Amino acid sequence: MNDINDQKILQMAVKTLDEKKGSDIKVIKIDDISSIANYFVLATGTSSTQVKTLADETEMKLKQEGFLTRRSENYRGADWIVLDYIDVVIHIFYKETREFYDLERLWQDGEELDVGLFLK
Repeated sequence: MNDINDQKILQMAVKTLDEKKGSDIKVIKIDDISSIANYFVLATGTSSTQVKTLADETEMKLKQEGFLTRRSENYRGADWIVLDYIDVVIHIFYKETREFYDLERLWQDGEELDVGLFLK
């Protein structure tokens, strides 16, 4: 996947998560420190229902633009849903689950990007 597609996925994902009232949205650039992906997007929902809605809506909007997930994980539990777009991995959490796993701390060597850039 090229950087133009990464940027489009990031913009669409952040906008959708924001429109659907996802909170504490963060984008972390990890390509310099990991081969897993280029970017992580993190967002929080207030309930398992909202977490699932955030994931469903994000996946639907990206699919409409031709971006298909390589895989999605943990829909059944809906306390942490992962949407894997190869170079962009979207993590949508229930609040307590996000606090417990604290991916921001685990990936603190990555570069946190200004989410506002993706909302324009």
